[in-house]
Amino acid sequence: MSSPSESDQTAIRLAERLIQLLDRGGFTATYKYAVLVALMDLCLELTSATGAPPDMITTRQLAEKVIELYWLHSAPYDSAHDVLRQSTGGATKTVLIVRHIVEFRSTLDPRRERSLSLAQARASSAPGQYESLVCRVEWTLIHMPLPRLQLFGDQEDTFLYEYSFTQETPRGEVTRYQKGESSPFDNRLNLRPGVSATLISLNGLLRPLIYRQWATMVASTNGLPRESPLEDFLFGSDRISTGPVRSGLHELQGGRCFFCEESMPPECHVDHFVPWSRHADNSIDNLVAAHVGCNGSKSDYLAAAGHVERWRERSRRYAADLASLAAEKSWESQPARTFSVARAIYRMLPDDARLWQTGRKFVVIERPRIVAALAA
Repeated sequence: MSSPSESDQTAIRLAERLIQLLDRGGFTATYKYAVLVALMDLCLELTSATGAPPDMITTRQLAEKVIELYWLHSAPYDSAHDVLRQSTGGATKTVLIVRHIVEFRSTLDPRRERSLSLAQARASSAPGQYESLVCRVEWTLIHMPLPRLQLFGDQEDTFLYEYSFTQETPRGEVTRYQKGESSPFDNRLNLRPGVSATLISLNGLLRPLIYRQWATMVASTNGLPRESPLEDFLFGSDRISTGPVRSGLHELQGGRCFFCEESMPPECHVDHFVPWSRHADNSIDNLVAAHVGCNGSKSDYLAAAGHVERWRERSRRYAADLASLAAEKSWESQPARTFSVARAIYRMLPDDARLWQTGRKFVVIERPRIVAALAA
């Protein structure tokens, strides 16, 4: 039996450390889950046009991603529960970041829009409000979870990232950096060798595991049954209705299903081309109108090369129309990020990966076609 390659050994070591991190106690809040998912998301989103994953992430980028992750969590759960607690620190205790988001929503987004992009559009008349939220969340991450995430007992093992600040870093240094003033604060999280590529390759396995443990902790903290629809509430794509952009996508596609290219009624479905289970992306470029049956068959599978080629071509040909639709509906539009994520996910698939073609038909990945289609 041959020994694992160096890259395989890196992946195995990292996976073992992450399992230890998820299993161990000592965390009284859900921060570790948010930071881990944010790191995975940013590794996907910051993959270069050549497919190279990032070797550095900033605390600012992490803060904005953590806000996205906690956004859905900062709305009332149901008629009997307001915003759910995400900390075991007491009956009314929730994590500080969620409190910051709730405060932002109460002053600028009283209707508690499900979509962060809608709230940001509303905040365009007062940009300082959202910037203040990002700064507060960034400071919370710097001061609390980031220096503690890699602690095992009283020893730190920087197996994910290295950094130069500590929990004792003065807030004044961070504030000056956030204002663009001279400051010794260094906002970089330097990822250890192989971490980005491994997080991308393990994304499809780690994400559902982290989501499940995150939901379990929230359920326990709030006295909710584990079999409740909590995981869908916290992470489900159905929480954000795609209704506002359905007719626009239907019209853009000439009334034809994106996948089978047959005529379809306006009452169609909207599919996340890169599945939500792989990366939570509601950007307009990641949405396609499809038959109910085609959408159901594709489900959470990755699409085959022909679909990828047409998807990329649609975004090139109709870039202005997609941007206009997003602007009209105050919808998210980040095409560069969307295609970076797709590039990263597809490049990390094994050579024998099976991709969805149609109905129950799956085909072996045609990597050269997909790489060429997703090239910048």
